[in-house]
Amino acid sequence: MNKQSILSILAVSIFIASCGKKDDKSAQAGGAAQVKEYQTLVLEPKSATLNTDYPASIQGQQNIEIRPRVEGYIDKIFVDEGAVVRAGQPLFKISAPEYEQQVRTAAASIKSAEAQVSSAKLAVNKVKPLVEKGIISKYDLESAQYTYESAMATLAQANASLVNAKTNLGYTTVTSPVDGVVGSIPFRLGSLVSSNTSEALTTVSSIGNVYAYFAMNEKMLLNFTDSDPGLSLAQKIKKLPEVSLLLSDGSAYSEKGRIETVNGLINTETGTVNIRARFPNPKSIIRSGSSTTVRIPKDIKDGIIVPQSATFELQDKLFAVVVGKDGKTKNTNITVLENSAGNFYVVTSGLKTGDQIVLEGVAALKDGSEIKAKNASAETVYADLK
Repeated sequence: MNKQSILSILAVSIFIASCGKKDDKSAQAGGAAQVKEYQTLVLEPKSATLNTDYPASIQGQQNIEIRPRVEGYIDKIFVDEGAVVRAGQPLFKISAPEYEQQVRTAAASIKSAEAQVSSAKLAVNKVKPLVEKGIISKYDLESAQYTYESAMATLAQANASLVNAKTNLGYTTVTSPVDGVVGSIPFRLGSLVSSNTSEALTTVSSIGNVYAYFAMNEKMLLNFTDSDPGLSLAQKIKKLPEVSLLLSDGSAYSEKGRIETVNGLINTETGTVNIRARFPNPKSIIRSGSSTTVRIPKDIKDGIIVPQSATFELQDKLFAVVVGKDGKTKNTNITVLENSAGNFYVVTSGLKTGDQIVLEGVAALKDGSEIKAKNASAETVYADLK
């Protein structure tokens, strides 16, 4: 082997060795790249007001069916559907001539009874001095007095008949018993109606105040009323904060309401309890039958609050990923207040002040995964928390 061949072999060996070192460095660099960076947050106590929303249905303070008390044909309809009416305002006029005739008959009976009373009184006045002089017996005076009392009773009965006749005649004009809004009117002019008609003439909804009815499960109810353990439920309800109402278009209703009652029975089929909140409705914006949302605030003081995106659910359990001092992760089971408070959970167990949690991509991390933690500012994470 000549000198030139030996030099060529040495050059090839050096090239292969240098390539091996580059591969080793690349492998090391590749191993370092496998440790991914994740946004994290060090937990601190937070105070906030969290809102919980419940679908609700609206009913007027009074929904009164308007029914006729006499039989007859609808002669006039004074209002239209959706009209705002006052108590005592006429709604319908029912044509019933027989009641007018009853008034005339009762009035004539009164005149006849008054004549009988006058005649009986004259008889008493005529007999009385004769009895006093002993010309006739006391029996004749007693008989005249009995006739007079009978005539007075007949007059009283005639007066009562007139009052009844006028009352029945008054029923031919159907008026609104309360201030409110007129509902649908299924009858038209000429329709025959009576007190036995199955369908009401209309419904008047008193909506100066409206009731919002919604349901809450038993666990949420306990969380909702867990303050002041020494007080009764009624006393706790009085101390509850004002609630808000979201209209069907998502806008907030201007008036605040208060929870007034909690049903004493839990629905065994749904496991929920019905709750009623009252809202003032001075401008009649809200109508009975509307679908709305009741928003209930809950004040949290010095609580552990985490973004919902920092959790994942597995087999009906909720987990957060905690980063240890060694940079490795641990999936931690947590419990939270059962509400739908925006994008955050209020943790009741499983996490504590000072824990460092992963904020994103938590479902893909396994126990013992090594990550590179990048702490996010609390101001940024809780920017949407009010």
